Amino acid sequence: MAQQLKFTKTGKIISTSLHTEMRHSYLEYAMSVIVGRALPDARDGLKPVHRRILYAMYELGLTPERPFRKCARVVGDVLGKYHPHGDQAVYDALVRMAQDFSSRYPLLSGHGNFGSIDNDPPAAMRYTETRLSSIANEGILGEIGENIIDFNNNFDNSQQEPIVLPVKIPNLLVNGCTGIAVGMATNIPPHNLGELIDGLIALLEKPELSNEKLWKIIPGPDFPTGGEIIQTEGIKDAYRDGKGIIRVRGVVSIEKINVGKKRRQERTALIITELPYQVNKAAWIEKIADLVNCGRLEGIADIRDESDRTGMRVVIELKRDAVTKLVLKELYKKTALEHNFGAIMLALVDNQPQQLSLRSLLEEFLSFREKTLNRQYSNELKNCQDQSDILKGLLIALANLDKVINILCNSVDSTIAKEQFQKELGLNEKQANGILAMPMRRLTGLERKKIETEYEELQIKVNKLEILLKNRKEFLAELKKELRSLKKKYGDKRRTRIIGKDTTKINNIETQKLDVPKQPILQSKKKISHTPKQLNLNLSKDSILEMTYQGEVAWRKPEDRGFENKLLIYSEIIGEREQIIVITDNGKAYPIKILDIPYIDVQSTFLISLLPENAQKDTKSVISIFFLTKNVENRNLLLLTNQGKIKRIQLSELNSLTNRGLSLMKLKNDDFLKYISFVKEEDEIVIAITSGRLLRFQMKNEEIPVMNRNTQGEQAFRLRSKEEIVGCINMNKKDDILLVSKLGYGKRLNVLDLRITKLGDIGTQALKFIHQADSLLGIKVSSDIRNINILTNKNRVITTEITEVENNKPIVELFDTEIIIHIN
Repeated sequence: MAQQLKFTKTGKIISTSLHTEMRHSYLEYAMSVIVGRALPDARDGLKPVHRRILYAMYELGLTPERPFRKCARVVGDVLGKYHPHGDQAVYDALVRMAQDFSSRYPLLSGHGNFGSIDNDPPAAMRYTETRLSSIANEGILGEIGENIIDFNNNFDNSQQEPIVLPVKIPNLLVNGCTGIAVGMATNIPPHNLGELIDGLIALLEKPELSNEKLWKIIPGPDFPTGGEIIQTEGIKDAYRDGKGIIRVRGVVSIEKINVGKKRRQERTALIITELPYQVNKAAWIEKIADLVNCGRLEGIADIRDESDRTGMRVVIELKRDAVTKLVLKELYKKTALEHNFGAIMLALVDNQPQQLSLRSLLEEFLSFREKTLNRQYSNELKNCQDQSDILKGLLIALANLDKVINILCNSVDSTIAKEQFQKELGLNEKQANGILAMPMRRLTGLERKKIETEYEELQIKVNKLEILLKNRKEFLAELKKELRSLKKKYGDKRRTRIIGKDTTKINNIETQKLDVPKQPILQSKKKISHTPKQLNLNLSKDSILEMTYQGEVAWRKPEDRGFENKLLIYSEIIGEREQIIVITDNGKAYPIKILDIPYIDVQSTFLISLLPENAQKDTKSVISIFFLTKNVENRNLLLLTNQGKIKRIQLSELNSLTNRGLSLMKLKNDDFLKYISFVKEEDEIVIAITSGRLLRFQMKNEEIPVMNRNTQGEQAFRLRSKEEIVGCINMNKKDDILLVSKLGYGKRLNVLDLRITKLGDIGTQALKFIHQADSLLGIKVSSDIRNINILTNKNRVITTEITEVENNKPIVELFDTEIIIHIN
């Protein structure tokens, strides 16, 4: 008979009821699944398997600049060291992190077949290769170390693995997460990195920020496959309560296509270019075919998948008698072209599953990031102090070199020498050891200088770290700087459009809808026929010449109405003048007779069309129009090109102007004239750059000399990458300047706040931007302006008082609206 099992030291068997044991065992199993497999941590947004894959690849050195490595090697390391489960589960998790249609910002780079949106399976792990993506290397693993985060024993206690990774980005919201545990599930949608960082910065600056304002900064999920969100109520539910149903649609356009053998028949077709997130394209097409074949979906003649490497394109050809809107409605109703994304924002907080709001998830990340940075700064401070202490000892030794050499010569061994150093030079043990380890080459003058420089740099770093650890304001400023840097590197445009969201509402600001094209027509290359003279009209000296933002020009009588519902950029009384001067972007000046300009009640024409025919071919835009006065001896014309060439010419040179035109400046093939200004010797000019730099020049002859027409001019400054010139104004020392950015931020400053620059200078950084996508767009002299008008890309002019402009604050909450130009 087999020996009886002993469950206690006394040999007694403990009896227990079956349902109690089952409940206890099942709860342990459930918590093991919840914590150890299915749910992500709210701090780094990773499940254990993803965390272990990333850490194993970090240990293998698979950084973005290193060659790819076989996925089988990575999976083997993960299984052998950290994850005691099946190899297929690990490989599936690895593949998903490399799929750009599954992850909004893939954490791995893949080489080989990693599957497709058609649900094609990836190749076996022995054929595919992988390495860390740039965002994972910097934003997830960049600061990993035992002094920064906590480690724990792996499953067999043979080595350590991180409990959480030191993420710099809110990865849980960036890439989302899906998981099914026991009795609960999570389904967090991915979001746009730039919007999330803007939201984090807003919470750092204003912790009591209302949910409504936070939701305006982060308007909704941003799926990797694009699509459209057609209702915002589900987003609000998910962001407020942690659970909501978000209605998502594919992107459909309607086209006319030619069909038949000779392509002579024309039919309507629905073109699908984007599908909702996690919709299998091949299965969706098969579903449509089944519905058509069984008679449940009518009006479809054919369906073709014309997708290629450039993107998705599914063509649904309709029958001749089909009603397009009805067919589309049935597709939305009966297929996954429109479906619900059930958002459940469930994650682990202190190893406990919690359903969190958007604000709570962001605050959990910020709290974790603050703790990580505190540990990082403390560790860096200790290392810097230790290193600085050793360098200080070396400097003492170098200052007492004879004594050091004498001690070394008269000491029996290093122990005696170390004791003598401490006793006679007042050094500690680390400093004494540092002297003993110092090579002879460090006694040279150059090496001494290096030690002094290194010591000074360390002292600066120590001071900075101490400030960051003691001063919360500086600490948060550094955190915001880090976040903005990540946004600049990895942020991109939103892919998913949100339909039904009111993005054009502007509160408490007077707006006017204008007839304004996206680009001024005056910049069009299109040839326009010459306008006949209007000799039979009564053109008087009190008539008014006007030009619109589109480039239309006409004259009118004082009692006439001007251009209705159009934005004027030029208006002046004609007076006794007979002609205007037009300067074009190719650096030429042309005269145009007033009699050639049409009367507004008869017609209007585009200014370019009034130029000579040969000039129309070479001209892309008109830079300026003006009347030439008789007394021009003391006035100069300042010319500024797109590449920063600047020169002055005398206005008197325009006296000899003929219909053939006059070249004012010699230009390189890739350069063009961008701004002109009328200046005197005592004037100053300010040039504005998109990056927020301003350059203030004095019109002194020794700085910007008067030149003849056949010169290129001087190089005023060099433009950096992606920089452009946005304005050039002349002013005096009492004037104020108004700056306006593309996203509607404004700033006022006095010209005296800008230092006077010389040719080739970098200027003054006058405006710093809160958003990566922002840039300086316009500059105006604001001293005599009471109201400002701002033209947006929504064809609206926003009017507000100049006194309402606060430094680097939004003039108006524009949201997705951008400024085109601002005028006084």
